Amino acid sequence: MLEVHDLTKRYGDTVAVDSVSFTVQPGLITGFLGPNGAGKSTTMRMILGLDRPTSGRALVNGRSYVDSPAPLAELGALLEAKAVDKGRSARNHLLALGATHGIGAARVDELLEVVGLTDVARKAAGGFSLGMGQRLGIATALLADPAIIMLDEPVNGLDPDGILWIRTLLKDLAASGRTVFLSSHLMSELELTADHLIVIGRGRILADVGMSEFI
Repeated sequence: MLEVHDLTKRYGDTVAVDSVSFTVQPGLITGFLGPNGAGKSTTMRMILGLDRPTSGRALVNGRSYVDSPAPLAELGALLEAKAVDKGRSARNHLLALGATHGIGAARVDELLEVVGLTDVARKAAGGFSLGMGQRLGIATALLADPAIIMLDEPVNGLDPDGILWIRTLLKDLAASGRTVFLSSHLMSELELTADHLIVIGRGRILADVGMSEFI
């Protein structure tokens, strides 16, 4: 389970995230909806410990993510698809991360097949399109088979077939009991994917409701 309690982030006089609280339940796809600059990415970065909150806290399975002895096995995240060593191949990128959690080549090759990168597995990630980078980022998030998956704008750069693929994948993950937290600025996309919706605007939670109720 993913819990956020009164999370606040200030940059000088600017309040990027303002006393945000919510819980993301397992077995559902929870959409995190808001325009660019609403505070979605900042909230996600604080959950992962990449940004220190001004106040409040985020808990992953009851504790801070940075305190987990095996973080990739608790929460797998995609925040920035291009945040990889551009000189490494897709396969080597996954192998290097997998080595930190005792994950070997069999799991890496399985995921490359799942995300559709088998044919380019040994090519340098620096030459990937945005859509290919998104697929590699999703493979990275799934690498340690985590109970929680958190993806920031995962359909960016995907073609129509890729968008259909990620929708199906996310629904399958939720159906298996995983916690799926998915950000987007597109209501049209979340309407087709999410079961529950958390709406954020100007750093504040505006709604936290089931998708059917919101519509």
